[in-house]
Amino acid sequence: MKSRREFIKLGAIGSAALLTQTACAADDKLDNIETITTDKTAAIKPIVLSTWNHGIDANKAAWEILSQNGTALDAVEQGVRVTESDPDNQSVGLGGLPDRDGNVTLDACIMDHNSNCGAVAFLKEIENPISVARKVMEDTPHVMLAGEGALEFALEKGFTKTNLLTEKSKEAWQNWLKESEYQPQINSENHDTIGMIAIDENGNLAGACTTSGMAYKLHGRVGDSPIIGAGLFVDNEIGAACATGVGEAVIRTAGSAIVVELMRHGKSPQEACEEAVARIMSKHKDLTNMQVGFIALNKQGEYGCHSVYAGFNIAVRHNDFEDMVDAEYELEW
Repeated sequence: MKSRREFIKLGAIGSAALLTQTACAADDKLDNIETITTDKTAAIKPIVLSTWNHGIDANKAAWEILSQNGTALDAVEQGVRVTESDPDNQSVGLGGLPDRDGNVTLDACIMDHNSNCGAVAFLKEIENPISVARKVMEDTPHVMLAGEGALEFALEKGFTKTNLLTEKSKEAWQNWLKESEYQPQINSENHDTIGMIAIDENGNLAGACTTSGMAYKLHGRVGDSPIIGAGLFVDNEIGAACATGVGEAVIRTAGSAIVVELMRHGKSPQEACEEAVARIMSKHKDLTNMQVGFIALNKQGEYGCHSVYAGFNIAVRHNDFEDMVDAEYELEW
């Protein structure tokens, strides 16, 4: 795994990438950064990145599609489905930790290179909400369906009901009920999202975001993950971004859309993520447990990630690289 002091910024020079080592003693955070010089004439593609450690397995599924000249849209859908269907992952899909009343409710959204998008919120009993979100995008004139309406739509489209509350998550919820303290903390041990963004061989972008939300949340709570412009945003002319962490903070700042707009105005993906994190911090007087992280990818295949607190990491995969990268951050826990 790359340390946070070995963050990789990717680009291209001509048809090949030139890797150089840079040591910057003036700023401790920039020690031993690996960089690739870029003249913007060629892009690194295909490439996929996703949030947190579970992104490694999700990226493998996405890469199977991207490496065979498949679309970024298919790749991100199939990639995050891996995490949704993993019963040992308690923050997404099957096995997700429930709300305070014991209900596992799921949120997801997906967006393609033509700005088509679909989302579901407060969806119960469906293992792969990302695929329902894609059906909303492709088979309806709407962007988001929620609650019972989303479930009815999913069943009409052939999805089957699944009991999402595993014994492991049920036991954790029952233990929580003994004290019922609602103090969500989003960090490297307790996170609530997988977000994935990708570029395919044709240079098209797509993104997906899916979650079971904060553990033991108020019944009915929906975070940023199904909201286009907050949890996810894709502009095929510029780039894509995804968010993870405390959804309320991301919604307040239209986080992912801000990251893409910053790239539109000349910021690198890394700089855009850093600015978005700075805005989160400036808007909140109390930063206790206010973890938010962003990932960003531009049309050249350059990427960035940044978070409020330490502990955020991303999985990256392209033709020459497959590993975890620890994000730079502003605060220690």
